[in-house]
Amino acid sequence: MRRQYLLLLALIVMACGSSKEVVTTVPPETITAFTKEMKAFQGFFPFYWDEKTGKIWLEIDRFDYEFLYVHSLRAGVGSNDIGLDRGQIAGERIVRFMRSGPKVLLIQPNYRFRANSLNPDEKQSVEEAFAKSVLAGFKVEREEGNRVLVDATDFFLQDARGVVETLRQTGQGDYQPDPARSVIYLPNTRNFPENSEFEALLTFQGTPRGGYIRDVTPTPQAVTVQQHHSFVKLPDKAYESRPYDPRSGYFPVSWFDYATPIDEPLEKRFITRHRLKKKDPAASVSEPEEPIIYYVDRGTPEPIRSALIEGALWWNQAFEAAGYLNAFQVEVLPADADPMDIRYNVIQWVHRSTRGWSYGNTVTDPRTGEIIKGHVTLGSLRVRQDFLIAEGLLQPYETGAEPSLGMKQMALARLRQLSAHEVGHTLGLAHNFAASTNRRASVMDYPHPLVRINELGNLDFSEVYATGIGTWDKRAILYGYQDIPAGDEEAEFLEYTLQGNQTLGLRYITDQDSRSSGSAHPYAHLWDNGIHASAELDRVLQVRKLAMSKFGEANIPDGTPMAMLEDVLVPLYFSHRYQVEATVSLIGGMDYSYPVRSEKNQGNQLVSPADQLAALKALIYTLDPAVLAIPENLLLLIPPRPPGYERGREHFRIRTGYTLDPIGVASGAANHTLSLLFHPERAARLVEFHARDSKYPGLGAVIDQIILATWKTTQGNSYAAEINREVETLVLHHLMNLAASTEVTPQVRAVALLKIDQIEDWISQNLALLKEENQLAHYNMSLLEIEQFRRAPEKFQMPQAPELPDGAPIGCEE
Repeated sequence: MRRQYLLLLALIVMACGSSKEVVTTVPPETITAFTKEMKAFQGFFPFYWDEKTGKIWLEIDRFDYEFLYVHSLRAGVGSNDIGLDRGQIAGERIVRFMRSGPKVLLIQPNYRFRANSLNPDEKQSVEEAFAKSVLAGFKVEREEGNRVLVDATDFFLQDARGVVETLRQTGQGDYQPDPARSVIYLPNTRNFPENSEFEALLTFQGTPRGGYIRDVTPTPQAVTVQQHHSFVKLPDKAYESRPYDPRSGYFPVSWFDYATPIDEPLEKRFITRHRLKKKDPAASVSEPEEPIIYYVDRGTPEPIRSALIEGALWWNQAFEAAGYLNAFQVEVLPADADPMDIRYNVIQWVHRSTRGWSYGNTVTDPRTGEIIKGHVTLGSLRVRQDFLIAEGLLQPYETGAEPSLGMKQMALARLRQLSAHEVGHTLGLAHNFAASTNRRASVMDYPHPLVRINELGNLDFSEVYATGIGTWDKRAILYGYQDIPAGDEEAEFLEYTLQGNQTLGLRYITDQDSRSSGSAHPYAHLWDNGIHASAELDRVLQVRKLAMSKFGEANIPDGTPMAMLEDVLVPLYFSHRYQVEATVSLIGGMDYSYPVRSEKNQGNQLVSPADQLAALKALIYTLDPAVLAIPENLLLLIPPRPPGYERGREHFRIRTGYTLDPIGVASGAANHTLSLLFHPERAARLVEFHARDSKYPGLGAVIDQIILATWKTTQGNSYAAEINREVETLVLHHLMNLAASTEVTPQVRAVALLKIDQIEDWISQNLALLKEENQLAHYNMSLLEIEQFRRAPEKFQMPQAPELPDGAPIGCEE
């Protein structure tokens, strides 16, 4: 028995040994085998959809191969104030995949710093000097030959757009992505030979804290958007970058080239533009090798769609002037096309809960400045604002409920211009806020409706908005897109083009010199018309006066609550607000351009004393109670708002409960003028310019004129006198604000304090003569405020005047 046991044991040991020798390693499953049950998407980067797990498996077969990565929002939040719009492009990055053992990294090289050199060591030295960014890391799950497969699901489900941070910064609440309610959105996930498109439906869970998110989300604890990702093949190297010149009117793209000789600038600047080449370079007029085609959102209704197409097509006039035939085309987006697809330039019609700006974004090759995709966003409520402006001017419902045809024509005329404007941005062009002084020379300006009074004393809308592309626009396209004739030197050819602009007397001033409320340029204004800003303000006020004299029931349709007259009155009452901003820049103003050395230019020119005084006179008139007062007949006509018609941000600010507050409305309008006149930068320039040449008005002289027209002017009736008291108080507060500020120059503080003293003296001299109780109360209160200010000027805080209703987007960015 023992022998049999030992024999059995030996056999078992032998069996174990032999089995160990025959064990072989099972090869890992191939990509082909692993994905055979999945839906395959062949294209730029092949990928696979696993229906069972809801995963995207990305196949990578090119390492250290650079391509473009773009992320955007297909479906947004719908709030202009939050800013997460449908179709919003967040930016582009050049990236590449790098493999290291079982990992694959998505790396963004640093193209901001480079060395354009034939020496590879010089290139490497710059690459190693500056940081790069690793955007994502993946684990190699399967491989086959030189191909690897990675799970890219989490990458596409990440908050690439920064929704969490945007909601936090706008005060809407604290949110976090919820993986359980976030998925790959397959209907918009596609693949093409030169671009791969991915989309995710993302839900963010959190506690809402702001009203904006509550207004636009059915359940504000769960905010769901759709985020789009694009992997795009980079353009070939045939594109030729064109130098940027500050006079050209283009957006620049720049980088630092450390291979630059020491006698040349380190930073290189080029314009952004689409690629465009003539089929026949020798021909004066030629078709392009590839036209620039824009596609209008299929969701745009008529007649708006036709207006957008017509306005965008104006650019073909500029390309024709540059020697191209049918180079710029506009079509309706095909039914099977995706507006987020990188291959399509798109004009998208975007809805929001409130009015907001429109904008033109681009996807640009950071290496060269070549525009790969233009993407225009037009807010759909803009047309309703233009319609509202027309309602206030036209009295369009004299026959009842049917509006006059002129309203729709005015709104569509503005949309054509807006379409051309935003497309211009996506062609590479910046704003030109001086173009209105050159007979509306550019659609890249912000146009205010040009309404005139005709010989019969009626309002004339025949040229309310310009039609067609402007002279400046054609010249800008010449610089950016015209083929340079064979044998011509690029620098000389481009300089000749720019000198032509000067010969034509065209002005170009853009955002940085136009948007500040303390700006100095006399021609760079938003929402203005005419060559002379002060003369245009006088004209606008005449139009406003005529329109307000006719304002009444005919400005709203039958069946509309009478309280809705306020909605129509607001843009009419404040129709001069932007011309005020234009006019004030003449005071302490200076005319200048963006010249380069060797160019003939007149240098900086101070605005003449006569023009400054004319501007001051026009502005002081806007403080007159005759301008500020809402007419008595309208106060009797407009009741408080009925149930279901709540007050909003676009109505007059009131301090009187439910009734209209005409004194507060006047105070807000007056404060708008005074805050511009008393701007610290303007005050400092008035001191400086007067010191350099006494013929220019100084700060003291300007303040004296304001005091003379307010504090030292007697108003007849009680309504006008009460408005004037509000204006006087505002003048005093603005002087105190200057005198107490530590950010203004010492002489500005000194002059402001002197004028406070003079007001105090004047009140004291006239106090004993007063018999009218309201005026006496006003003077006593003013003396008390001055006394409190003297005790502790450092504690002074500017009292809040009634704010103006929102002007956006008439006055916001476009």
